Amino acid sequence: MIVAAHKAYEMPQDRMYLPVQVGAYGKAEIEGFTRDDSGENISAKNPTYCELTGLYWAWKNLDADAVGLAHYRRHFSMRGRSYRKAHGVLASVLGYDEAKTLLAQYDMVVPKKRKYYIETLYSHYAHTFDARHLDVTREILAEKYPAYVEDVDAVYRQRHGYMFNMFLLKRDDLDAYCSWLFDVLGELEQRIPTDGMSTFEARFYGRVSEILFNVWLRRRLAEGATVVEVPVVSTEPVNWVKKGFAFLAAKFGGVKYKESF
Repeated sequence: MIVAAHKAYEMPQDRMYLPVQVGAYGKAEIEGFTRDDSGENISAKNPTYCELTGLYWAWKNLDADAVGLAHYRRHFSMRGRSYRKAHGVLASVLGYDEAKTLLAQYDMVVPKKRKYYIETLYSHYAHTFDARHLDVTREILAEKYPAYVEDVDAVYRQRHGYMFNMFLLKRDDLDAYCSWLFDVLGELEQRIPTDGMSTFEARFYGRVSEILFNVWLRRRLAEGATVVEVPVVSTEPVNWVKKGFAFLAAKFGGVKYKESF
């Protein structure tokens, strides 16, 4: 399980976790972290691909039966709130033995669904970012992967999704997903370049990939794959009031997101 991080941060001590410095290209080394600009990599794309440069590095360079992605401030955890409160979030993260047990029973581990209730995945993205990103993505799928058109349309209509680009996949699924994902995103780069966008806006390839994971997963589930949902815990508090006001401003006032929460 790689832990994508762009700065020094406390990491889980379980042997499953590998801290990876994402966007390491041209930057000073973070002690104890593996750089994503070693071996075959796309580290230089981190300003637009976000944590996906870490995923790409893991896909191309790790020799493992299963590979997962977590974030320095978000982790999978099967333990309850009382345990986390008593022992700390990092003490509660999913461990090697637990992950091994889960993968013996299921094909992949995914985060607990995030529910939007009053929004679809498409409308939420359209209100907060730019709907064109998703429209062009659908065009690409229709041209290059027409079997996924039914899936992308269904996912765009969903009011829930597996978000954060967090998962634990066995090698065959990792290869299939990454080959498909990075091909689609490479084409999206050609059709919607980031020229003239702010640093925040230019990160949309990473945001689109969160929805694309749901598209790919829907197809795999239809093929018979099995998943287990595991809750995600954060090492940092989320400002829900600020996030809520930003969402309302986006939905009803047309004010797009300008920062992460």
